[in-house]
Amino acid sequence: MNVKLRYDIENINNIPTIAPMLRKLLVLIEDPAVSMNELSKFILKDPSLTARVIKFVNSPIFKSRFSHPITSVNQAMLMLGINSVKGILLGVMVSNYMDKTMEGLWLHSAGCAEASKIIAELTLNVDLIEDITVSAILHDIGKVILNTKYPQKYRAVLLNSKNGETYILEEEINIFEVTHADVGSWLAHKWNFPIVLTETIKYHHHPTMSKNAKIHCSIVNLADCLIKAFGFGYSGDNLIPLLDPHVFEILKINETILNEIIKEVYNEISDEEAFNLD
Repeated sequence: MNVKLRYDIENINNIPTIAPMLRKLLVLIEDPAVSMNELSKFILKDPSLTARVIKFVNSPIFKSRFSHPITSVNQAMLMLGINSVKGILLGVMVSNYMDKTMEGLWLHSAGCAEASKIIAELTLNVDLIEDITVSAILHDIGKVILNTKYPQKYRAVLLNSKNGETYILEEEINIFEVTHADVGSWLAHKWNFPIVLTETIKYHHHPTMSKNAKIHCSIVNLADCLIKAFGFGYSGDNLIPLLDPHVFEILKINETILNEIIKEVYNEISDEEAFNLD
């Protein structure tokens, strides 16, 4: 492992190009004692952020969780746990960075969250939906961090993976010796996210390597493959990720359930505008 790179990544707050609001958020979510009230106050200070958060919690990803539309930040806070609020807030705030990293990355991430929710519902893992959707939103955050910290090097990663027949993971390893999944998990750990979120970010390409979140990782792995296959958004290369062959066994998915998953995911992502935060 590249120790210096990990040190630099974990000190992301020192990156000059990080916007002041995001810098403040990173300090907040790193605090294990941060309260819902503090997060609510942070959101409400910025009308634009408030509007984006409310729009996101009313998106297809979360709307089935609520009996009526969410009209205020406080309503959302009451309905969601603190880790979900932290994850959603982080996802919303880095969404602009995602599309600066590569156009379509936010749409890909939101699509993965929606697909993950559907897979969790149809495989009877409803109690895991909150953690799974948040980790799906953040599963590619390592790409944003690498691009923000090392823009020239990551531009080479994106160029090579776009023009060649290689996975973005391979190009990241060639240039950084680590992948976006490693980088994302380092920060999830630093930000005190639960182990299941941290492991899902780290092992979403290799679910069986996870000790504590095999189901979570398997769901996001399958969601990632489906969203890429449908061409929803863009995640840095033109290849569909490799589906771990154990996913169907772990999730107890048969052909009937798989067909239902594919049908529902296709229907739910048909309206791209529903996932747009602007």
